[in-house]
Amino acid sequence: MLINCAAYAAGAKLADIPVADISDYLDRPGCFVWVALADATPEELDEMGQEFGLHPLALEDARCGHQRPKIEEYGDSLFAVMHLVEPSVGPRPALHVGEVDVFVGRNYVLSVRNRSRLGFLGVRERCEREPELLRHGAGFVLYALLDAVVDRYFPVIDALEVELEGIEQRIFTKGAARASIEQLYALKQRAIALKRAVAPLLEGVGRLHGGRVPPVCAGAQDYFRDVVDHLARINASIDAVRDTIATAIQVNLSMVAIEDSEVTKRLAAWAAIFAVCTAFAAIWGMNFEHMPELKWRWGYPAGLALMAGCCGLLYWRFRRAGWL
Repeated sequence: MLINCAAYAAGAKLADIPVADISDYLDRPGCFVWVALADATPEELDEMGQEFGLHPLALEDARCGHQRPKIEEYGDSLFAVMHLVEPSVGPRPALHVGEVDVFVGRNYVLSVRNRSRLGFLGVRERCEREPELLRHGAGFVLYALLDAVVDRYFPVIDALEVELEGIEQRIFTKGAARASIEQLYALKQRAIALKRAVAPLLEGVGRLHGGRVPPVCAGAQDYFRDVVDHLARINASIDAVRDTIATAIQVNLSMVAIEDSEVTKRLAAWAAIFAVCTAFAAIWGMNFEHMPELKWRWGYPAGLALMAGCCGLLYWRFRRAGWL
């Protein structure tokens, strides 16, 4: 579905144009065309491929979708894939991962957004409010799209950190260890999803500043360096969250083992107490003729008293040792 199709020159918007006129504006000197699509059909992609002369391998990746974040160079053009990470709506917290494919050439930018509710209208408005920067052409538009995607990662990592802090505060709450482990594993899955979006993109954007850079990005190297800095911060935060999750899982597993040990000790203590009664009952319950204490008047109450005394002594000892 076509969202926007506009032509720009000298940092200003010329007009919204129909798709059929794209080739005419591409021939104008100092002019570039910015097209935005959402959930594009194969027919729409093929039409854009003909208008902009896109590389067939890049078109195939955009048509198939579900690509790893990357930035590839095809001659004098670039093909960038970014993941759009958004909190999903539902009873269980999770992350919805969309995708945006960006084709960038000397005089065009084509963005194709898939499986995402959030658009980039704010990015276009921001670029149009900064004509001095928009003079850099397609390279600055690519930076603006990258920056918008990366900025959406910050609330996600902040939410992960806040949730992790809440789980850490409940780690030593009695009886909460198993529930905490389930929450930690769910949190780990979301951290991995964000890591898959950030780490490859950090590697790709790192090639857009310093040293040899694609010609289309030559005028915006400082801005790409800023995106790299943001990605590096997010990547470091993700690594810290994952390390903390691993430690918290180990602590929770230890708490589960300790709680199980406490139950085992209680059972062993009560078993030992009842074993005393069983032992005395077994001895005095043997029906032999020649037994000591058989016809003693106080034998029965004395036996009960002895068993109660032994059980009480064992209970006191186990209580003092912390087993009961």
